Amino acid sequence: MDASTPPASEFERLIHGQHDDPFALLGPHGTGKDRIVTVFDPGAQTLHAVTDDGTTHPLTPMGGAPGIFRGPVPGSGHYWLRGEASGNTWEFEDAYRFGPVLGEMDEYLLGEGSHLRIWQALGAHVIEHEGQWGCQFAVWAPNARRVSVVGDFNWWDGRRHAMRRRGATGVWEIFVPFVADGAVYRYEILGADGQVQPLKADPVGFGSQHPPENASIVRDISGYGWSDDEWMTTRAEAQKREAPISVYEVHLPSWRRKDWGRPISYIEAAKELIDYVADMGFTHIELMPISEYPFDGSWGYQPVGMFAPTIRCGLPHEFRDLVNAAHKAGIGVILDWVPGHFPSDPHGLGKFDGTALYEHADPREGFHKDWNTLIYNYGRAEVSNFLTANALYWLEEYHADGLRVDAVASMLYRDYSRNPGEWVPNKDGGRENYEAIAVLQRMNTETYGAHSGIMTVAEESTAYPGVSQPVNQGGLGFGFKWNMGWMNDTLEYMKKDPIHRSHHHHQMTFGLVYAYSENFILPISHDEVVHGKGSMIGKMPGSDWEQFANLRAYYGFMWGHPGKKLLFMGQELAQRSEWNHDAQVDWDCLADPRHAGIQALVRDLNHLYTSTPALHVRDCFEDGFEWIVGGDSQNSVFVWTRKAGPEDPQVVVICNFTPQEQSAYRIGMPTAGTWREALNSDAEIYGGGNRGNYGQVEAVEGEMHGQPAHVDLTVPPLSAIYLIKD
Repeated sequence: MDASTPPASEFERLIHGQHDDPFALLGPHGTGKDRIVTVFDPGAQTLHAVTDDGTTHPLTPMGGAPGIFRGPVPGSGHYWLRGEASGNTWEFEDAYRFGPVLGEMDEYLLGEGSHLRIWQALGAHVIEHEGQWGCQFAVWAPNARRVSVVGDFNWWDGRRHAMRRRGATGVWEIFVPFVADGAVYRYEILGADGQVQPLKADPVGFGSQHPPENASIVRDISGYGWSDDEWMTTRAEAQKREAPISVYEVHLPSWRRKDWGRPISYIEAAKELIDYVADMGFTHIELMPISEYPFDGSWGYQPVGMFAPTIRCGLPHEFRDLVNAAHKAGIGVILDWVPGHFPSDPHGLGKFDGTALYEHADPREGFHKDWNTLIYNYGRAEVSNFLTANALYWLEEYHADGLRVDAVASMLYRDYSRNPGEWVPNKDGGRENYEAIAVLQRMNTETYGAHSGIMTVAEESTAYPGVSQPVNQGGLGFGFKWNMGWMNDTLEYMKKDPIHRSHHHHQMTFGLVYAYSENFILPISHDEVVHGKGSMIGKMPGSDWEQFANLRAYYGFMWGHPGKKLLFMGQELAQRSEWNHDAQVDWDCLADPRHAGIQALVRDLNHLYTSTPALHVRDCFEDGFEWIVGGDSQNSVFVWTRKAGPEDPQVVVICNFTPQEQSAYRIGMPTAGTWREALNSDAEIYGGGNRGNYGQVEAVEGEMHGQPAHVDLTVPPLSAIYLIKD
């Protein structure tokens, strides 16, 4: 052995997968006559290096180090390798002859936790590097002793493509020639304790196998031809507080099933779902989590592949096809986003490099009792960066128009769903999770700062202040917040027999006390129709007729109430079955005119809401609403007016939540004159009894209910009426 030959112990470490710096041993070292190439190929009996001029240079097996070959390859130019064993010959490029892909700025930003486009640095990227095409792999595992990328391309042998450590960043990378789009891979990680971890999926991988298989798949996400410029340049107007926003919440795999029960594909949904939503008059689709998840029963709320659109419905470019089609139809796309927790599946983020890396080590901070999941360590700069960058990723790479953030309350409070002694107070001894709050504020600041036309929405079930207030005013910075209190109160009211409703009148009016404390969305989401809660129609009391009439009246109340709207799929049909993620929406129920009537009502409510400024422009402003009759608990009647600008017609909404018709019911009106009955939920086309006011009423001068005019009208049983003075 000459003086430059490493000691045998170094080769032993390499052979046994214990070496933390394989580039120090393998590949070319030196130039000219002094260049020595060292290769590890455990399947080879002989190995040659071949230079571009066709010259072969035999590499010598290292005695006592099986699979290690070493020898001179003069020059500094390109070479490739030719192995032979048992009469078989193969050729391959030496991954260890290539320099790093990541630059100094990437290294600096990754180390600092301020690289907001980490998906451009980490993950698997099909690129050309130093004149050769292949795949660059990069992953963050700061406490690992060795990280290797494994796949079919190297027989899942973690010794073959051990990666290069990038200084103090904790990032490992390697460029592997000829690995292409569609290649299956994982990371094999030797932990700090010397133990090999379960094979890990790529935290920044762009694709995954079909569950229950869970390896990552190389997906080239570059080069998509978007054609949604018109929407992208105008969407800010469609998503501001003054805009009509009516959201159709969709669990895509169970919206419609195809063939023998498979989920609808992104490509099919780009036609069928978009056409349906446009016809129904919804302005936005909200997709329950699209990021890859292992367990169907989590509905996507326990994600592993935060950067991978689920393969259940297709490939990344095909998901882009769906978003592109929505935008061309003038429909926004909101994605459910889950930064609150992640599952403990062995291939996931848990103890990624053998240590509590993404999660807290202390289960009082790092384990969710409700869902048996792990909680991110929000105070770690790299984890905060991972989540913030992921939010930007969906907005930039997939043109998402907004993110609805799941389970915000579980992030805000350290004692969420915990008993005394089971949680760790903050530095001031309180329950607020300062670090999680900072992550949410950072996410909102960065996303709105980069894309002012987007919208973020918080599912926050407590009275935490300032959820939809700007960060620079002490708020969390969300654009909107789900109004969970309104939803709970009003549904509890609707479940009651009408004979008891007079005693619970406040449940329908209390929402107006705080209606303008946040920018609210009124949500009837998937959470209200699962886990034994039944369907919306099933919540309504009474006979079949009364159930349908109650639901029509409730939707009329909801669309007339201040706040943006959200309805979960299937509830626009009044399907009787509870939502089942393994089936599809009960489209067959539309053969019944009563169900078709509910669908027609939702369609008309949407079109009336979006076309009538008074019903949406001042949704989030106190001057857009005024009670006319708010206290008639005896008759369970509610009357109010909605307003926009001084030139826009007002809308008077009347709701009757008893099965008794109110004849000659006198109410105050904003002005005298003819008021058109723009919508009556008791109309025959909706399945009602066609009772009402023959299409219009005549208000006369004379003060009542604080209004300058009044009218006597018929209010059908269990109904909602909208009057507009054109």
